[in-house]
Amino acid sequence: MFTFVFVVFLWILSVCLHEFAHAKVAYDGGDLSVKDKGYLTLNPLKYLDPMMSVVMPVVFLMLGGIGLPGAAVYIDTSKLRSTAWQSAVALAGPGMNLALLMVIGMLLSQSLVSADLRPALAFVGLLQASAVVLNLLPIPGFDGYGALAPHLPPSFRAQFEQFARHGIWVLFLLLFFVPPFARAFWGIVRILAEAFGVPMATAFAGYDQFRFWD
Repeated sequence: MFTFVFVVFLWILSVCLHEFAHAKVAYDGGDLSVKDKGYLTLNPLKYLDPMMSVVMPVVFLMLGGIGLPGAAVYIDTSKLRSTAWQSAVALAGPGMNLALLMVIGMLLSQSLVSADLRPALAFVGLLQASAVVLNLLPIPGFDGYGALAPHLPPSFRAQFEQFARHGIWVLFLLLFFVPPFARAFWGIVRILAEAFGVPMATAFAGYDQFRFWD
């Protein structure tokens, strides 16, 4: 049970950091409204929606150890100085997840974490790797599409963005019902996690501890 609480707490904290990164880059890029909206804080209440920020991400964690992004900041893209800034705002979130993965990998590789916490922290590292890969998928509603969208013809964007609300369900179907996609996804996640020092055996042990109900 401790691992479950530890992992969920760190995951929600990382969601806040992910959204803070979006907001900070948006502020630097010209959307000063994010400060008035309270996004330049680490207060989770500014970012989190009960269903999409807590329930759905925890369900994805329980089903498959997937680091689902579950919060949002609302950026006024018309105030950003260029399309390059729009792309930078989109990429800032997964960039934060990558930075967290690097920190976790360093802590694990340098043996700066007690043996009791290593499996749980390694699992959190695996979640960060999965969040990086997930967020960079070019699916409407995800950051990968958000980075590409400013450079697409308006007619294409209009067609794609009407499906943005369904992006999470498209992802669910791909991960759980399309084995080749799932294998490719987890293969990339594993390569990324190991590259930054997260041992897979330890991460899987953390996942087993996380699933205390088994």
